[in-house]
Amino acid sequence: MKSHHHHQPKLKTPLFSCAFFRHCAQTVLSPTATATHTPPLPLTTPPPPLIKPSDQCESSTSSSSSTTSFTQWRFSLPTTPNTTTTQNDSTTPPPPPSPSPSTITITIPNLQELFHVSELQLSTDPTAALHLLERSLVPNPPQDQPPCPPTLMTHLITNLNSATKILFALCLSDTNRRVAVEAGAVGAVVESAPELEGPPAERALAALELMCTVAEGAEAVRAHALAVPVMVTMMGKTGARGKEYAIGVLAVIYGGAVAEHMTAPPEEVARAVELALQGECSARGKRKGGQLLKTLLHHHLA
Repeated sequence: MKSHHHHQPKLKTPLFSCAFFRHCAQTVLSPTATATHTPPLPLTTPPPPLIKPSDQCESSTSSSSSTTSFTQWRFSLPTTPNTTTTQNDSTTPPPPPSPSPSTITITIPNLQELFHVSELQLSTDPTAALHLLERSLVPNPPQDQPPCPPTLMTHLITNLNSATKILFALCLSDTNRRVAVEAGAVGAVVESAPELEGPPAERALAALELMCTVAEGAEAVRAHALAVPVMVTMMGKTGARGKEYAIGVLAVIYGGAVAEHMTAPPEEVARAVELALQGECSARGKRKGGQLLKTLLHHHLA
């Protein structure tokens, strides 16, 4: 009885806390062999023959929980119960998803080749063409650029909401300002600007002001009936840079010699400019605004 009482606590050690291990122990060990051949060990030290089966249950212990968390962080293992994993998930990270053709990072520094490849992509994947242009042209657009193909420029204007970066980068070149004007970019920006917010709105206004530096662009913006009211609206809804660009466009409109292009009374525009200058405005915008107010006053007195 003493011998039996001496070995009974061993069967209730924490080694039997895992249901899976209990199943393994019942199929491998016999009570007789444990009682007669295995000397009692301290509760804090697991019997050597039982170490390997206990590894199969480590997910139920507190130490295995921290190990699992580290594995998930290191290899980004899926945590959703419906996700299937392979046998090697614990040691091998899952392969990354295959990128789609439109997300593959490719850049073409040669602008002539870039325009040619992007134009070819318009017929198969227009979105990929925009992504390629933005990745290759926007980071460091040169001022000396080859002419952008008219079909490609037309596509940019049609998708202006997602192409303001590209249009602005192209308009840094005097050559492509003319290409943009000929493709109808002036009217597209004027009519789309009220729908734009934040940086896209600022980039569109900056491109418009650049287009106004060529004679064809200045003539197009003066002839557009919505140019003045839209620029007044943009002065009230954009930040410092947006105000500066809108004031610059108004200066082009009212700086012309032909009075019939003025679609709004100078005094009303002057009040809007004064209000814009009282808010957030860049130093350059304030200088442009001061010059514009002088021009508007001249037209009002005339």
